[in-house]
Amino acid sequence: MSRNDLTDDEADSAGISRRDFVRGLGAASLLGATGLSFADNGMDGLEAVDDPIGNYPYRDWEDLYRDEWDWDSVARSTHSVNCTGSCSWNVYVKDGQVWREEQAGDYPTFDESLPDPNPRGCQKGACYTDYVNADQRVLHPLRRTGDRGEGQWERISWDEALTEIADHVIDEVQAGRYDAISGFTPIPAMSPVSFASGSRLVNLLGGVSHSFYDWYSDLPPGQPITWGTQTDNAESADWHNSDYIIAWGSNINVTRIPDAKYFLDAGYEGAKRVGIFTDYSQTAIHTDEWLSPHGGSDTALALGMAQTIVDEGLVDEEHLKEQTDMPLLVREDTGKFLRASEVGLAEDADDPEKVFVMVDADGTLRRAPGSLGERDGQNDHSVSIELDFDPQLSVERSVDTDEGSVAVRSVWENLTDELSQYTPEVVHEETGVGENTYQRVAREFAEADAAKIIHGKGVNDWYHNDLGNRAIQLLVTLTGNLGDPGTGLDHYVGQEKIWSFHGWQVLSFPTGNVRGVPTTLWTYFHAGILDNTDPDTAEKIRESIDKGWMPVYPEEREDGNRPDPSTMFVWRGNYFNQAKGNVALEEQLWPKLDLVVDINFRMDSTAMYSDIVLPAASHYEKYDLSETDMHTYVHPFTPAVEPLGEAKTDWEIFRLLAEKIQERARERSVEPVEDRKFDRTIDLTTIYDDYVRDWETGEEEGLVEDRAAAEFILEHSEETNPEDSDEQITFDDIDEQPQRFLTAGDHWSSDIKDGEAYVPWQDYVHDKNPWPTFTGRQQYYIDHDWYLELGEELPTHKEGPEDTGGDYPLSYNTPHGRWSIHSTWRDDTKMLRLQRGEPVVYINPEDAAERGIEDGDTVEVYNDLGAVEVQAKIYPSSEPGTLRHFFSWEKFQYPDRDNFNTLVPMYMKPTQLVQYPEDTGEHLYFFPNYWGPTGVNSDVRVDVRPTGGDTE
Repeated sequence: MSRNDLTDDEADSAGISRRDFVRGLGAASLLGATGLSFADNGMDGLEAVDDPIGNYPYRDWEDLYRDEWDWDSVARSTHSVNCTGSCSWNVYVKDGQVWREEQAGDYPTFDESLPDPNPRGCQKGACYTDYVNADQRVLHPLRRTGDRGEGQWERISWDEALTEIADHVIDEVQAGRYDAISGFTPIPAMSPVSFASGSRLVNLLGGVSHSFYDWYSDLPPGQPITWGTQTDNAESADWHNSDYIIAWGSNINVTRIPDAKYFLDAGYEGAKRVGIFTDYSQTAIHTDEWLSPHGGSDTALALGMAQTIVDEGLVDEEHLKEQTDMPLLVREDTGKFLRASEVGLAEDADDPEKVFVMVDADGTLRRAPGSLGERDGQNDHSVSIELDFDPQLSVERSVDTDEGSVAVRSVWENLTDELSQYTPEVVHEETGVGENTYQRVAREFAEADAAKIIHGKGVNDWYHNDLGNRAIQLLVTLTGNLGDPGTGLDHYVGQEKIWSFHGWQVLSFPTGNVRGVPTTLWTYFHAGILDNTDPDTAEKIRESIDKGWMPVYPEEREDGNRPDPSTMFVWRGNYFNQAKGNVALEEQLWPKLDLVVDINFRMDSTAMYSDIVLPAASHYEKYDLSETDMHTYVHPFTPAVEPLGEAKTDWEIFRLLAEKIQERARERSVEPVEDRKFDRTIDLTTIYDDYVRDWETGEEEGLVEDRAAAEFILEHSEETNPEDSDEQITFDDIDEQPQRFLTAGDHWSSDIKDGEAYVPWQDYVHDKNPWPTFTGRQQYYIDHDWYLELGEELPTHKEGPEDTGGDYPLSYNTPHGRWSIHSTWRDDTKMLRLQRGEPVVYINPEDAAERGIEDGDTVEVYNDLGAVEVQAKIYPSSEPGTLRHFFSWEKFQYPDRDNFNTLVPMYMKPTQLVQYPEDTGEHLYFFPNYWGPTGVNSDVRVDVRPTGGDTE
């Protein structure tokens, strides 16, 4: 008779109740796993537990579970990956090993009306312990012995590695090729000390620091174009203050997991949530309404919505008149803004050519206050844009200038003409979205008390990303949804902006002279792509370089020659894996580099293609800081355990390299070198002394350790040590508990206020300071010659380049994935077990059936650039005609060492190469991660077939 055959009375007579027996099943299964039978142990091990939480009797066989909750020490740390999470974790250590981690959950609450900020974290952070002792962990310095990418290595000592690198660097500097030395590392906010470690040495060497935000196509170029600032966002807690939220190309539930609760909770508070995604994404399923435009048609949809808002009179006229360029006059003959100097209104201005004109209610020409010609540079707040007259929005007339009568129109008139093209019929044809649907959503957005757009990478990946950004931004401008809680356009792609800016900046670039380069252009130039691009783009690229709008290093020498780059340091990033056009990168750029050094805790694609790999400490083995623009807290990395093997922290590695360079330079009696560009001398015989010296206080060896560097950042940043306050945030403070920043520095557009979530743009909307643009206003009209030539002076919809990759029927997208942050965790066993464990392409059932492809088949995705072999996954949520290959699989995870970027060419949009105004560039000018050409991942054509087919 089985136990299940016993009646309750029989069970009671046996001394075991049904509930007691069920409680014993777990023990039985454990005993069975050890080879012991349930009967062998009798029933003595089973007993009823009346209070399992308050009084649970542990037994020997339960030690495995109990030991998981036993530890020797707990350290506070986080994960230095290119996401916006910045989540504080507790790291538990037993017997010198990291045992497990859990979310810290002690962020201080600053607004009781908002959801609790605790906890923050995701499934990826919860398995970082896998990396601490992983098989792919780099434990010793390695030197390549085979071809790059072949995976043949020899173990060498630290002294051998540092000496080889130091001698090479000395040779390059002494030969005047210091600007052939490059340093690539992304996103300072995720670990500013580690970022600064290599950037500091590269800066002292006279080398080149690479941008990353634009290179990853994370930068929304429409924001510097229109708002004159690097991305500024509300912290995610502010989502909860919105009445209407559009998630536009931002797959929040996949890529913003620690913050998704604010989006979901806003719905419980009554906010309507609309998702605009081409596919029925993991976020779309949690919205109240889903709009699915065709890929690359976001601009047309946004402009159609803008036309509805304008046509139905739902605009905020007061906001448009004061805060935007809409009332400014534009000459019809040249397409240029009418300058106040042309009509005698700017005699007392510092630069009359940069002062603009409005028309008041009486028809009188008036100077527009706050134009660049009245200010001392881009961020001068000594003047105001507040109006003491009522300007007209709709102006179409002639004015008398020093050249005679000129026909002019306001920007508003030009914009309404542009928008009139986007009729419901046109918008539906371009986007596939229903006419009544998009108009209703536009109407609801405009009529909401507080409306917000969460804007993501889904728009940025396209060639015309700047037009898409500008069109979507137009919706919040037209409706005045800026500068107040619950409003705005929030763009979170990478931790692009760092709060503790000044401390990080002077730590990273102590000389104050930086050779920064836009990585997209640098790669494009040195990978030989310029010679194969279309003639118009090639001409504009050369013009931009010749005029100095965009720098390329090494610089051209006096004799007209330009050396090739020779040396590349990569740390905290995976440049090789993320490279668009990586066929050209591997075949053209990489062979030019004499030495590639990768500082890494794991063997990734860049490490595989390097010459020397140096073992870096993991995130649980070092001191650093963690910040993000998705919240207003700072918290630390602290070492839970000692670095494994011979690994060292990034700061120690570059410090030791500086020490070795100084030692070898003295042994070789090298002479200082005069910098060609900057008024400084590169002295390798003192470079270690310079590296560890606190340049702010003059203290010698003040920055030997990474913790001292972290304390330096906190000490020298306005956000953590305000000048006008006795309050200060120290490293001990943040080790005890995450701390909210005390204030916001000048690179933010609002201050941090007690009891309120951070909301940007208040400096301009409420304090009436000029926007940091040419006009001093949100600027939707750009009168640069290239914009006028290309018909992009206003936001407009354009089709992307045709047949990029070849004449193939399918569009190819590479969005962010759920189970990794870029390539981090792409090789983690736990994450692989939550998916199919290998590179996968997602295909609509109709496209699969047409090609005879079934779920799980091995397929080849191909175009004119190459082919990759992957597994097919049937994805009914996808629109027909599109393949999705969620990116960042490592090259070594593909059979032929190709990857998702093998099919993606590298190309740039000329409008992102300009300087504006041309003479000063005080609105658009190259600054790393603020303005520069973005990488482009979409607008690519491919086809797919089961393996074994013919590509012809």
